Amino acid sequence: MSAHFGTRLRKGAVNTTVAAVAVAALAASQAPDVTAGGQAGGHAAADAPSADTGAHDSATGNSPYYTDLPPLNSPTPSPSQSTGTTPAATGDTEAGIPATVLDAYKKAAAALADTKPGCNLPWELLAAIGKVESGQARGGNVTADGTTISPILGPVLNGNGFANISDTDNGAYDGDSTYDRAVGPMQFIPSTWAWAGRDGNGDGKKDPNNIYDAALAAGHYLCRNSWDLSTDSGLRSAILSYNNSTEYYNTVRSWLEYYRKGTHEVPDGTGTLPSNRSDENRGGTTTTPSTTPPATTPPATPKPPTQPNKPGGGTTTPPATPPATPPATPTDTVDHLEDAGTAKLTAMAGDAFTEKISTRTETKAGKAVAKVRVRFTIVGDTDTTFTGGENVATVLTDSRGVATAPALAAGETTGTFTVRATVVGRLVPALDYTATVTARAADALARTTSTALTCVAGGEFADQVEVKATYKGAAADKVAATATLIKSADDTTANDKGPYFKDAAGNKIRTLTDLQTDASGLLTLPKLYADDTTGTFLLRVTTTGGATLTVELTVTAAPSSSPSPSESPSESPSESASASPSASTTTGS
Repeated sequence: MSAHFGTRLRKGAVNTTVAAVAVAALAASQAPDVTAGGQAGGHAAADAPSADTGAHDSATGNSPYYTDLPPLNSPTPSPSQSTGTTPAATGDTEAGIPATVLDAYKKAAAALADTKPGCNLPWELLAAIGKVESGQARGGNVTADGTTISPILGPVLNGNGFANISDTDNGAYDGDSTYDRAVGPMQFIPSTWAWAGRDGNGDGKKDPNNIYDAALAAGHYLCRNSWDLSTDSGLRSAILSYNNSTEYYNTVRSWLEYYRKGTHEVPDGTGTLPSNRSDENRGGTTTTPSTTPPATTPPATPKPPTQPNKPGGGTTTPPATPPATPPATPTDTVDHLEDAGTAKLTAMAGDAFTEKISTRTETKAGKAVAKVRVRFTIVGDTDTTFTGGENVATVLTDSRGVATAPALAAGETTGTFTVRATVVGRLVPALDYTATVTARAADALARTTSTALTCVAGGEFADQVEVKATYKGAAADKVAATATLIKSADDTTANDKGPYFKDAAGNKIRTLTDLQTDASGLLTLPKLYADDTTGTFLLRVTTTGGATLTVELTVTAAPSSSPSPSESPSESPSESASASPSASTTTGS
């Protein structure tokens, strides 16, 4: 495959100029924050990454990318866009996307439409990024499950012409235990993949070299921070967060608009291959292109020039100039992380944690280090997130060397989990914080009415029992509750006589479980019935958190039946019997 990358498409500066004009016209035609439907909304342009955003904060480490631009003519829309069928490869060759790669983009966008519908991620954006990052996985050079047949690696990020990112994965993804390199068809640096990686093909692994995994990860990465990609500012913020370069943004936008006009599927391994890279004309040392495997034979090293005027005759060779050493950054001085006074992290399900995590970066001597990026990652079996719905947050330390994570928002899953603090761009031991989510609870229960609850034996109670649960004075919603008809105040076991509920089959039951208060903290119990036992009985309602309410129920005897109209109180029994032969006959019988 590497031979393909020696072929130039010869677009060069002309294409760059055309793209700049095209994108400028596109931007001019769209007012900021105007959606595809013409409605204003989205995020302000200030949400876009700033010009000084560090390479650690981008998906690719701001690695080089392909600058090849789409043809000026629009592609021919394929029949598949209207019929759903898979057509033969037709139309402009640049519009062809390898089948497996195209499938990965569409499945990733469909998944994001379900999990983050407000993002409005178009699959064409994934295709545009995949084009400029790796030429669609090196022209679709992937296996049936979407894994690249050979590694796709960016240049070594050693600060020599590129960002300086020391190793963060011990070479697990990029094979380099000294510096990081962007990896795979979507070119994630290992430190970003560590939290952004996804399993897109359901094989139980998160592999940056698999196009299904990488495309899904890219979708989630672009949809973080609640960006709406149907707005101009949201789209700009997302693209610049992937690689913080205006030229990169313009190139991706040009491919996005091109693919939106129509694409078609081509067989894997037959996609067109780009050749122009953003780092080809820069002054520093270049390295192996991101889509070309490392060369097996190093190029010959040119001999240094000689100096003919050496005293005493002859020539001399000047000493070799050592490579420039990148200046130390604040991150380079960090030796360890310290807790900066984080209190106990506990919250009830559905509530926000009142305490925030604070971490301090320090040198070996214990001196605080400012302007260092600390990444907080939620790990463990939990649906708790940071405010905004993300499970990762990167924060810059202040002048005291302290980074404070966003507030945690508890989900419905109870139990403990971990929030892990790490230094972005430096391998120092992580600092773990334990957080706990407890079940929703109530500390008080009360009836909503004071109506006496009475019933005659064998009848049914006219009023249903309704209670309200509160916690610290506020309505306690979604709190689990139990209702039991107990024997007495001292014996809380279920009674075997007196009032009862009915199950779905009409059978008598005297304990109800799996009850839950509604959004207003209210709970209405099913209708109560009475057997033939009279007296005063007790209903006890309890909730998670210990709130208890005991309700009295009264069952009275049924009234006796009235005398028959044929009977007269003044008549003696004998008179009545003699006056009524039929009664005598009945008695005799």
